[in-house]
Amino acid sequence: MTGTTARRDDVDGLRAVAVTFVLAFHAAVPGFGGGFVGVDVFFVISGFLITALTLEPFSLADFYARRARRILPAAGTVLVATAVAAWLILPGLRLREVAADLFTSALSVANWRFVAQETDYLAAELDPSPLLHFWSLAVEEQYYLLWAPLAFLLAGRRKALAAVTVLITAGSLALCLAWDGPLAYLATPARAWQFGVGALAALAVPYVMRVPRRLAALLGTAGAVALAWSLTIAETSYPGPEALAPTLGAAVLILFRSPLSSLLAGAPMRAMGRLSFSWYLWHWPVLVLVEAAAGAQPWPAKLALAVASAAPAWLTMRLVENPVRFSAVVTELPRRGLAVGTAAMTVPVIAALVLGFVTAPGGPAEGTRTVAVAPAPAPTVDAAAARTDYPRSGGCEVAAAATTSPPCVFGTGSERVVLIGDSHAGQWFAMAQRIAQRRGWSLEVLVKPGCPLPTLTVVEPRLGREYRECDVWREHALARLEAASPPRLILFGSLSTYADARRTTTGWATTMARLERLGAPMVYLRDTPIPGFDVPECLSGRPAAACVFPRSKALPGHVPAERPGVWRLEVTDLLCPGATCPGVIDGVVLYRDDSHLTDTVVVRLAPRLEQQLENLDLIPTVL
Repeated sequence: MTGTTARRDDVDGLRAVAVTFVLAFHAAVPGFGGGFVGVDVFFVISGFLITALTLEPFSLADFYARRARRILPAAGTVLVATAVAAWLILPGLRLREVAADLFTSALSVANWRFVAQETDYLAAELDPSPLLHFWSLAVEEQYYLLWAPLAFLLAGRRKALAAVTVLITAGSLALCLAWDGPLAYLATPARAWQFGVGALAALAVPYVMRVPRRLAALLGTAGAVALAWSLTIAETSYPGPEALAPTLGAAVLILFRSPLSSLLAGAPMRAMGRLSFSWYLWHWPVLVLVEAAAGAQPWPAKLALAVASAAPAWLTMRLVENPVRFSAVVTELPRRGLAVGTAAMTVPVIAALVLGFVTAPGGPAEGTRTVAVAPAPAPTVDAAAARTDYPRSGGCEVAAAATTSPPCVFGTGSERVVLIGDSHAGQWFAMAQRIAQRRGWSLEVLVKPGCPLPTLTVVEPRLGREYRECDVWREHALARLEAASPPRLILFGSLSTYADARRTTTGWATTMARLERLGAPMVYLRDTPIPGFDVPECLSGRPAAACVFPRSKALPGHVPAERPGVWRLEVTDLLCPGATCPGVIDGVVLYRDDSHLTDTVVVRLAPRLEQQLENLDLIPTVL
């Protein structure tokens, strides 16, 4: 037997399960690698409950007033509190990023901002936003904007609504399967199918009530098993076909009573479920801001922080969420609920504007003058500008989902230089371009960020699984070089810490053997010293003297074994002229994040490195 679409205590309990999954995942608790599927469960629950509400006669004004009362006051409270805490804790450069996150979160479009950020693989090293989790709230609000009018237009026509829901769900699922990475995970069109599954569950309630009790119990148990199994999918192509497990599992668990339903309907689970919305809103800012102030924490400490965030969540529920939601004055007229929601959005928007205004970009960072890294003067780069001081290679650094590089060739010379590797190779674009331009050669760029050039299979954290696209891309890139005429020079490099020494050495041997067969001189761009902290962020809140790091701990890790015909080019002595490595030399910020050089410093280094290659007779001298 199924329940009805009236008050469902077991659904409150299912919310408790969902928030537990998410909190444990964000706290890095072992065994909860797939805990992010808690968001999928929330989406199914929302689709079920919202559709159930719209099956009875309703007005759009009343619907949106109820949503505004339910969601926006608590969300606005957390946004403003996070803004204040961030202002007290974070340095100016990161604070400006939070201001933009705050603005888009208040307007329920944060998911699209994070899609843009996450697909910008040149900016992949940025610290997480304390408001990153508002992407899911934005998806939900955008869904409501479209679903409620559709349900209103089809009111009383259950079969027509079901047919349209099937079409929307199928189309959205197709997009989810076709897209990859941030678009598939954060974009509303690729997530709408999960709300649609919940909606179809609500529409199916009258039909499944005839299912025999034992079969219903069996089906409900199967849904619970699918939900539990989804915790193991962190290494899979999520949110691809594996997203069906938590989504369908949650829907089946809602529809069919099982022994677990009684447990979910128990008082402790109901209480936790009712707190889940505020708890979800609070836990992530607490985790991110504490780590910003105190450094990275082990999982037991993170779990303790996630649990402790229940305290502000409970206060928000008792003092803000419930009083507004159930106020006789506010609920009397829809326009009052809408006014409350508008105010709840307006306050954090104003806070975002104020935060962005008071954290005006600082001037050029000042550093101790040391030996200049190039004879020619160059414009000074300040900390804010350093953040976006990327190589000018256009779209040649391909995104996570790409398996081939576009024909990125600069210049028309018949002879060419090849620059190949990950973003740590791509950062040397200006030097490679200088070498090619001054000799009338062309430059071919084959760069995929986060993808080791040595033959290694790695996990891409933003995809939450093995980076299979990297393996395919590497094969395509090497095959492209093998099918073309031999280049005049090959410049190659890669981050040196993808894997342990044994795997890295083996991987390099495989890749370099193929490069050697091209018959061109090869120059290994040894990885640069790695600060291990965000240099522009440090410089925006501290003097340059505080943003240094020991040379002994910053030297690159595993490098390819020396081979005949392969030369090494490194700049450690130039970037680290003493026992410590500065973040600034001669007023120039060296790093744009926690590991990549700014393009400005590469431009300044290029003449010296070009001269080194001339001295080795690898390229002809140009006067």
